[in-house]
Order: sequence, then C-alpha cells, then structure tokens
Amino acid sequence: MLFRSFSDEQLAHMSYLVGCQRTGEAIVIDPGRNVDQYIDTAKKEGMRIVAAAETHIHADFVSGAKELAKRCGAKLYLSDEGDENWKYQYLDEVNHELVREGSVFTVGNVEFKVLHTPGHTPEHVSFILIDRGSGTTEPMGIFTGDFVFVGDVGRPDLLEKAAGISGAADIGARQMFQSLKKFKALPDYLKVWPAHGAGSACGKALGAVPSSTVGYEKRTNWALKIEDEEEFVKRLLAGQPEPPKYFAMMKQVNKVGPEYLNEEEVPVLSTRKQLDEYQANGAFILDVRPPQEFANAHYAGSINIPFNKSFTNWAGWFINYDQDIVLIASQEDVQAIRKALAYIGLDRIVAYIEPVVALSGEVERYEEIDVQQLRQYLQDEHYHLIDVRNQAEWDEGYIEGAQHIMLGTLVDRLNEIPEGKTYIVQCQSGARSAIGASILQAKGVKQVLNLKGGYLAWVQAKLPIARKA
Repeated sequence: MLFRSFSDEQLAHMSYLVGCQRTGEAIVIDPGRNVDQYIDTAKKEGMRIVAAAETHIHADFVSGAKELAKRCGAKLYLSDEGDENWKYQYLDEVNHELVREGSVFTVGNVEFKVLHTPGHTPEHVSFILIDRGSGTTEPMGIFTGDFVFVGDVGRPDLLEKAAGISGAADIGARQMFQSLKKFKALPDYLKVWPAHGAGSACGKALGAVPSSTVGYEKRTNWALKIEDEEEFVKRLLAGQPEPPKYFAMMKQVNKVGPEYLNEEEVPVLSTRKQLDEYQANGAFILDVRPPQEFANAHYAGSINIPFNKSFTNWAGWFINYDQDIVLIASQEDVQAIRKALAYIGLDRIVAYIEPVVALSGEVERYEEIDVQQLRQYLQDEHYHLIDVRNQAEWDEGYIEGAQHIMLGTLVDRLNEIPEGKTYIVQCQSGARSAIGASILQAKGVKQVLNLKGGYLAWVQAKLPIARKA
C-alpha cells in the first residue's frame, strides 16, 4: 500500500492519497482544490487516481473532489447521512456512490469501512482503512476528518455561528459526545489521520503533530476523558474561536458543487490609471506585501493582507464573493496567491499590478509606535485604542481603555468607533493590527497608528493589564 499525506499550511488542512501498489489504483481522502499535488504524486508513484472520498461537506476550503472527478474520472464516495439539508446537489455531474454507517468500499486491495460520526456536522463520516493487500483483516487506521483531531475534537457550533441555524451548537455537541463512544471502542493501535492540524478554525486546541493513535487520544485528548455529557457539552462549546465569514459560503459551494478551476493567465496592469478605474468600479484592491512595506507607502483604498500562513484565512474574512479582486503583487507571486484564494473559492482575480507601478503616484502611509508611546497617548483623549484580538485573547487580559473589536468584524463595526480621534490599533504581536490599520485607512479613517509588538510587548514591559471581573 502507498500512503502520502498533504498539508496546506495556510488553512492547516490535511489530505491523503492512498494507493494499492498491486493494482496501481489510488484514492484521495478530503482533497483540497489544488488537485495538481495529488495528480503529480500519483503519476510519480506509477498510480492513477480512480476515487476520492469526503468525510463531510467542508466549511473551511473548497473541495477538490469534483475537480478530480472531471480531470481523473474519479468515482466519489460521499456521505448520505444527515437530513435533506446535508445532501450533495451535484451528483448528476459525477460518478459517485453514497455511503452510510456500515458501508464498505474498496480501491484495489485497500478497503474502507464507514462510521457515521456526527457532531461537527450531521452528515460527517469517518473511514477505517484495512490494507487487505498485505494479507491482513485488521484495520490500520481511521480518517477522522473534522471529528477527532490530535488533542481536540471538531467544533459543533459552526452551523449556528456561521450558517445561522439556531440551536445547532447544543445538538451538535451532544451528537459529538455519542460519536466519541464509537471512537473509544476502536483498537488503541489504530492510527488517526485528521483533516486539520494546529491553526485551523475547525477546533479550539488542535495539536501541531499531524497524526496520532486512538490509544494516545484516549489518554491525552481532553474531550475523550469526560464521561458526563453535560460537562462535555459545556466545555466543548466554551471558548470556540470566531468562525471566519467565508465558512458559510464554503458550505454552500461544496454542497452545490464548486466551479471548475480557471486556468487562464491573470492580466497585468501597466498603468496606475488602470488601477484607479478598477477601484472606481468597486474592485477589492489587495496588497500582499509585508506590513512594514505597506506602512511606509501604499495605494489609497488598498487593504494589506500579507502573503503568509494567515493569508487565506484573513482574505476569507474581508473579500466578498461577488467582488472583483486586483492584486498589488510581484509577478512571481501571482500564481501562488491565486491558488491560495482559489482554495476558498475566491476566483475573481481580474488583474494584478506590480507594486512599483501602483505606488508611482500619490501614496498613503501610517506609523508604528512602541508601548511607551502608547502609555503616553492613553492619557490624551485625542487618541483611541482598538484591540483587534479574538475573544479568548481579550478574556486573558487587555490594556485598560481599549475598545475590543475582533479584526474579522472591524469592517462591520466601524460605526462603533468614536469619531474625531487618532486611532491606535493593537493585537497580540502587531501582525493582525497592521491589517486592521490598513482596513481603517481604506475605509476613510486616515489618522491611524499601529502598536509595534502588540499586547505581548506591553506585558513584557511589565505595564498594567486589566481583566474581566
């Protein structure tokens, strides 16, 4: 048997290629939209991809299953669990088989048994792998999707927070409690291959180790140690991070079937006037340069989301799916940026412009200050501090006088900011606040400062902090 894992660092997404070396057939589990990585690996190993399987309708990235069906003729194994709200709607376009609790399917001599494991979502299933080609009937491992992670379990509140389904969080938590009983009954030696690792918003305490075992999770995973259902529900729902705005869209996209990838080249703009025209027509001007470069000089109205590990997540918070996108980026980065945005369905990149061209005319800038300067400014009523960290960080402690507006909600809450001030933006380390500073300026709030080093620098300087009573 051939086994390969794939990790997308920007979304902490894990996917897997499993192949039968006797027959040369392979399957991809929970594929992301960048299917070239699976196709290239299969080709290199002398395999052909004949199938793809999904543990559930994903909310945090665009599935690559439909793309694999088109490009490789892959048969799709998809969940038939859950009610009518959790059924795939593009099945007439692809070769498929719907699976439920107890279903079994094979790819070559590799067998997969299906467990229904609701909690994260109602239709969620997991796949137990048996390598019958090796002559064994014992299972090797389980693909748990967003059910069990290393050190955590899938959050049950997304349907309520991101999709607006009232009461879904409590129901999902109780389903998760029951599903974990199935997991605990599995052999301790089984490998656990989840769909996400540390950095994903699909849980609150995911481990950085990419895989585990059932036995290890029984001993160390907090969620598997709790025997009382009420205590489990309370702890599971407490402290879950804010779900990115794009999650609701991803559920819909993956349910109805994503568009096939656009392979056309992104056109380059040769003049700043062309950029002005796109902006006048409502395009999202996305500057992906490092924060310091953006702070020193940027095109008015552009928003800075640096092209790093957090790029895709924050892009999903701020860019609307019906909005054209123009990149301020170097040519060598455009294709990688395009793939990262396509991973969450942001396909409307209509052009890019080199930074030197975009900055050839009048520019804007903002300054950074240190914590000692902040301490002085907080005594002056003309300055106003905005803390853009998430709720859990705020609850741990904050700078007295700060207004808490989580970064992802900043655009929608501008009316809550007092007028006529100079605004200091602060996060944990200074990275998210740089994005926040760019948002404020793009939305017409020009007097902006960014706190260098953020809350951590304030704490390290042993300056006073406040906590909720």
